[in-house]
Amino acid sequence: MRGKLIMEDKNLLLQNIDRLHTTEMGAERIIKNLGLENADPVEVCRKIILDRNCGIYKNGKNWYCEKDGVKITVNSHSYTIITAHNTIAIK
Repeated sequence: MRGKLIMEDKNLLLQNIDRLHTTEMGAERIIKNLGLENADPVEVCRKIILDRNCGIYKNGKNWYCEKDGVKITVNSHSYTIITAHNTIAIK
């Protein structure tokens, strides 16, 4: 049963992908954390989330989306991207 819930959570996020947004502070945080230059942080996150290899799961009030060392946190009620960061430690 848990697998079905995970898929429903994932599908809900994907069905509402156009509602994805962030705050000004969130955009600054995402740009800094991912080292983006001249890129829209929401579009970068949207592209990662839409990738079929992106792992999406819900824990509490947030979705977590992980792909290639990037972890994106999205509020499940407002579709606000809270943060995104690189989970791979630079050595």
